[in-house]
Amino acid sequence: MSDCCTDKPETPKRDQVKSCRNSGKSDDHNVAEKVQSHEMASCCTPLPSTPVDASHEHAHQSSCCDTDHTHAGGMDYLLWVSFSICTVFYGFHLVAPGSLPDFMQHFAHSIFEMLNSMWWGVLLGLVFVGLLANVPQNLVLSVLGKGGSLNGILRATAAGVLLDLCSHGILMVGTKLYQKGASLGQVMAFLIASPWNSFSLTLIMFSLIGFKWTMLFIIVSMVIAVISGWIFDRCVDNKILPANPNAFELNNNFQFWPEARRQWSGIVWSFDLVKNIVREGASGSRMVLRWLLFGVVLAALIRTFVSVEFFQQWFGPSLIGILLTLIAATVIEVCSEGSTPIAADLMNRAAAPGNAFTFMMAGVSTDYTEVMVLKDVTKSWKIALFLPLITLPQILVVGYAMNNF
Repeated sequence: MSDCCTDKPETPKRDQVKSCRNSGKSDDHNVAEKVQSHEMASCCTPLPSTPVDASHEHAHQSSCCDTDHTHAGGMDYLLWVSFSICTVFYGFHLVAPGSLPDFMQHFAHSIFEMLNSMWWGVLLGLVFVGLLANVPQNLVLSVLGKGGSLNGILRATAAGVLLDLCSHGILMVGTKLYQKGASLGQVMAFLIASPWNSFSLTLIMFSLIGFKWTMLFIIVSMVIAVISGWIFDRCVDNKILPANPNAFELNNNFQFWPEARRQWSGIVWSFDLVKNIVREGASGSRMVLRWLLFGVVLAALIRTFVSVEFFQQWFGPSLIGILLTLIAATVIEVCSEGSTPIAADLMNRAAAPGNAFTFMMAGVSTDYTEVMVLKDVTKSWKIALFLPLITLPQILVVGYAMNNF
């Protein structure tokens, strides 16, 4: 398979091939080293070989370079427009706070306040993404454990929480896990737990809604992920839902900790490694930043044009407020990073923590992009529609309880 991120190497000309054949073993060794070096330089590290059918694997292979939803070589308009708006109005509020009309000044103050609250979480998140990008793929996959078991679901949930990606990026990883043989319950637990439980978003949520509520949101979402994953696996066992055709037994010879220690001992700490971590952190977080900045702009607009009284009346801690929040989460196609500032506003201005939790979790369960991707990957409408069917009742009950207890 050709490298997904770099140009294909030129095919050797006839005279080059002839000279290579006549150059003996030393040249063959040099060629092998060049090929190996080219493969190691690829940003698309190949996954460990599995019994999955090769043609099936190739058909679903996605590029690691188009995770930012832009065409190759095209400008990411959402990122740069959101970044420009945030930069301009942050600068106006910092340099000339009284020079704008009242509504624009309110908008600038909202952006200034939110960016000052979350910058440290974003910075730590960038570092974490850069470190995670250097972890070998086989170590990541081995964390999931055996499919169909409670232990496997718990591992998938933990992996989803720790993997630092937004809901669109995590969806691509989840589909790859399905193609690699993870059980349906593991994939669903991974998707449900992860879209806003990433390390960087956790740090951002600490700054926006506080430590206590952030930890409660994380714990409850993990419980919902485990319960939902277990229900999906039981539905497969009872033939209600189709099983994963790519399922296979884990290699019993692979041991996580010895391999992790071997990889750790092989690390050569150098300035080049630090540069690589910074580069990977910046490129890997691009999709996170585009939606996060867009969410800041959207939340600032809401703060500017929607009064606190309106929030408390229509999106307050009531059953109607939760249902309206559920509808809003379904209609608004915002990535998890974009939904975080909005959810913080629901909690802080509408005094409705259950609505904030519902907004973030329902965005996972009712997102039409996620439903359609699941349908395409699993070849089953039933599996795709069972996602909201199983998760939404749990989310609504928990959200209502958070508002009233």
